[in-house]
Amino acid sequence: MDQLINTAQAEAWNGYEGEQWARSQDRWDAVNDGFNQPLLDAAALTETDRVLDIGCGAGRTTRLAARRAYRGEAVGLDLSAPMLARARASALREGVENVSFVQGDAQVHAFAAEGFDAVISRYGMTFFTDPVAAFANLHSALRPGGRLAFICAAEAGANEWLTALASLEGILPLGGFGEPGGPGMFALTDPDRIRALVTAGGFAAVEVRRSEALGKWGADAADAAAFLLDSGPGRHLLDQVGPREQARARQALTAALRRHEADGAVWLRSSSWLVTAVRREAAPA
Repeated sequence: MDQLINTAQAEAWNGYEGEQWARSQDRWDAVNDGFNQPLLDAAALTETDRVLDIGCGAGRTTRLAARRAYRGEAVGLDLSAPMLARARASALREGVENVSFVQGDAQVHAFAAEGFDAVISRYGMTFFTDPVAAFANLHSALRPGGRLAFICAAEAGANEWLTALASLEGILPLGGFGEPGGPGMFALTDPDRIRALVTAGGFAAVEVRRSEALGKWGADAADAAAFLLDSGPGRHLLDQVGPREQARARQALTAALRRHEADGAVWLRSSSWLVTAVRREAAPA
């Protein structure tokens, strides 16, 4: 890995969190795939584009971008070695050749100046310790007129997986789990803050609009509950209580998820912001 300043996130995503995501890539994609088309459509990719995918994780969106830019290239950047290893293996298995993956910190990575036509991200823009520095670095990586498009989580209460976890209040120490703040999944829940940060990074024409999608979280309520509690945040909460409370939490979450069972699966609605912006063609007069 090159220069690194986002050390806390690098530690998390190269530890249990990243290993769990890499191990469960197909399941996380089933949760989040509903945002792929809105994201890629918003990025307006062409067949010859050079695309940068930030926080690419196991590389699902990077590979999809590479297919759209089939005469161009897609580059995925992430802090997580386990997830990047899974991304490379998936690209090889799927035969996607115009794609590559780099381990690095988007806040300080030395991108080629004006080397990309588009920057995309599905839930990878909320983990920066210095968002303005990150957006400024990405701005410099785009050619004039280049496009930025990313998905980030909207308010916690609009996401059914989090409202399901809220049923565990009094069993697990939820504290401020899901509240705005950063770095973390809910760092960019305020549209005004998003506009301010992206604009401060140098971008123009910043737009923020809501995007919602159903995700498949498991085969049934018990399976979905186990998956949620096996995730990084779930594991963190379980580790703070004893076996009795852990068993109660699994039972309570399973009960809360039963009403979401339909058509042989558990479906939960996620609500996000779809953010778009452009690099100005030239500096303002």
